[in-house]
Amino acid sequence: MLPVLLVSIDNTVLNFALPAISTATLPTGVQLLWMVDIYPLVLAGLLVAMGSLGDRIGRRRLLLIGSTGFGVVSVFAAFSPSIEGLIIARAALGFFGAMLMPSTLSLLRSTFVDRDQRRLAIAIWATGFAAGSALGPVVGGILLEHFAWGSVFLLAVPVLLPLLVLAPILVTESRDPNPGRIDVLSIVLSLGTMLPIVYGIKSIAEHGVTWLTLAPIAFGLALGVWFVRRQLRVPNPMLDMGLFRRGAFSGAVGVNLLSVTALVGCLFFISQHLQLVLGLSPLSAGLVLVPGLAAMIVAGLLIVPIARRVRPSRVVPVALLVSVAGFASIALRGGQIDAFSIGVAFVLLGIGIGAAETVSNELIVATAPADKAGAASAVSETAYELGAVLGTAVLGTILTVSYRAAVLLPDGLSAPERAAAGETLGGAVAVAGQLPTGVAQELLDSARHAFDSGVGLTAWIGVALVLGAAVVALVALRRAR
Repeated sequence: MLPVLLVSIDNTVLNFALPAISTATLPTGVQLLWMVDIYPLVLAGLLVAMGSLGDRIGRRRLLLIGSTGFGVVSVFAAFSPSIEGLIIARAALGFFGAMLMPSTLSLLRSTFVDRDQRRLAIAIWATGFAAGSALGPVVGGILLEHFAWGSVFLLAVPVLLPLLVLAPILVTESRDPNPGRIDVLSIVLSLGTMLPIVYGIKSIAEHGVTWLTLAPIAFGLALGVWFVRRQLRVPNPMLDMGLFRRGAFSGAVGVNLLSVTALVGCLFFISQHLQLVLGLSPLSAGLVLVPGLAAMIVAGLLIVPIARRVRPSRVVPVALLVSVAGFASIALRGGQIDAFSIGVAFVLLGIGIGAAETVSNELIVATAPADKAGAASAVSETAYELGAVLGTAVLGTILTVSYRAAVLLPDGLSAPERAAAGETLGGAVAVAGQLPTGVAQELLDSARHAFDSGVGLTAWIGVALVLGAAVVALVALRRAR
């Protein structure tokens, strides 16, 4: 549970630290998105490779190596002097974080052989994400109100120390009894597939659709095809592509990918709206989301006895429709939404996604052979992290483009001030703090209106993504029991 708690706290805290980082380092819009995305991007690119490595060298051993590295890099990130240094630190955190998550889920697969026990264990494992997400804003809000933004990264240290002490005592080692050789080329291809694609999406946000921005996406897709073809040819593939021919497995992965994309994209704009538009402190903004995260925990546990009796093709779509109602309530209000309404909407999001992902994660683990648990778990985690990348890259890019097109800058700003205020809402708030009262208020009103003009569109895209996940579950999980 400790690695799960750590990763979820890290993701949530960062969302709430974005305004402080924006005002302290004055990043461009693309730099801000890269700082958010580079961690899940590197992590997603390496998860399958690390899951396969854990099957070979031992899942507990890989967990301990990753924990040590994650703790050391977290200290470096806390004292990073610039946005460029923070981006590099986040990339290193992604490298070591990729060793943590597949190990946890695959260790559950080897520890709990009874499916009912395993379903409950995975539900509790999933609540670690929600519990960490709930704890992150509260603890992070307290830190951000009393210390610099770098303090949020130091949260990793007290979580990792007991893990390093207790895991060798309490966790039994497990591995694939007949591992193949490590395929370095497949590792390179898996990472090379995602980096160019997300880079291309970000380039489109900055420069528009041109052959220079589309070329990286095409290159990434070509490497992805090469990766798949290689897995089908080699005797001991890093990822058994036959798993995707199982409807329950591929359908559950699709549900995770689409729902997490919507959820993370929602968190990207909600955290900024609460703090930079409504003017709440980081702690108050975090408390607004706590009921929704608590609902996610409760829904994940309550769905376990229901999932024993009702088919996944019915349970998952119904749960996701509850989340659709949450997104729709934000979309219908556009940017004109208060903190209470956001809290209610997030409760609906938490109920639906918490219940759906408990069922989908258990299906992923249950349909994979025990000796391939690490690689299968890595696919589940890859869907999570790729969803996090797409949530901020796609929805965040749409929001950034909408902001740039709508913001009206007052006269009298210097070139650096115009560049910072025209890039992000956080940049506009930082610039406004250095201007005379009248001009500052004019800039803030324009920037907040420009930011909220994209919130409604972004929320409607969230509605479409979760509806898509419900359709995938209805079709792909119809034979799963």
